[in-house]
Amino acid sequence: MKKTFAEKSNLLVFLGNAAFITTAVFFLKSCNKKSEKEQAQISKDINSEEIVPNSAKVISAKPDVPDDPNKRYIYLTFDDGPNRGTSNLLKITEKYQIPITAFVVGKHAYDSKTQSKELKELENNKLVEIANHSYTHALNRYSEFYKNPENVIHDFDRARDSLQFKNKYARTPGRNIWRTANINNTDIKTSKLAADELQQAGYVLVGWDLEWKPTNAMKLKGTHKEMTKRVDSIFFNDLEKTSRHLVFLTHDQYLQDDDSVRELDLFISDLQNSNRFEFRKISEYPNINDILK
Repeated sequence: MKKTFAEKSNLLVFLGNAAFITTAVFFLKSCNKKSEKEQAQISKDINSEEIVPNSAKVISAKPDVPDDPNKRYIYLTFDDGPNRGTSNLLKITEKYQIPITAFVVGKHAYDSKTQSKELKELENNKLVEIANHSYTHALNRYSEFYKNPENVIHDFDRARDSLQFKNKYARTPGRNIWRTANINNTDIKTSKLAADELQQAGYVLVGWDLEWKPTNAMKLKGTHKEMTKRVDSIFFNDLEKTSRHLVFLTHDQYLQDDDSVRELDLFISDLQNSNRFEFRKISEYPNINDILK
């Protein structure tokens, strides 16, 4: 039986739709396979401590993040100052006009005239926010230090009173511990009680998401390119404690040699020139002040 013109038109529309659906399904399957392959490679990179390539990928937002979905926020923090290398850190800070947070050790402010002078320079620099890193730095005997929570609180209080800190932000020596309104994390559980009591005493404990560690010669280990890729890897995989916000750590004393200073300089230059990142002080970290209310 011959089909009418209307029937033929309907058949052509049906076949066209079927072809479109088939093509769409094939395309989606291909995308899914590619996505699975990419994710497997990323997991492999993370597990093997390799680094994924530099990426401008925008990840899904979580609540309480800044309005700009294309920006990532980096908190540059430096421990153990005033110390050898503090003056080099300040030069880089001034060169790029970037905000930083310096977690300083009370005792170091009195170890020499140079260190006392550098503390004043930190205090007088509007780009620098100063926070508490204890008075004695546990004398580098961390396990023993955290066994006595009362002494831990006394050590932080001593630094607070001696240096007259204007805030309650603190970082525990030798430990990556968080105690904020939204984050409760202790890397070594034997330090948990001391951390809890520091929080009860009113301190906001700030850990870190990424550390630039030293070599045995106390120089920055690796290159600025490797560190930039690690930043991208953390953001790409949403491994920060707070999505889109990365707390970075290194130490003043690793900035004594020319190579280390140059690598940090180039690292900050790379991040700044990408236009994907914004630097902030730790007081601007999401919800960090909620615990103080």
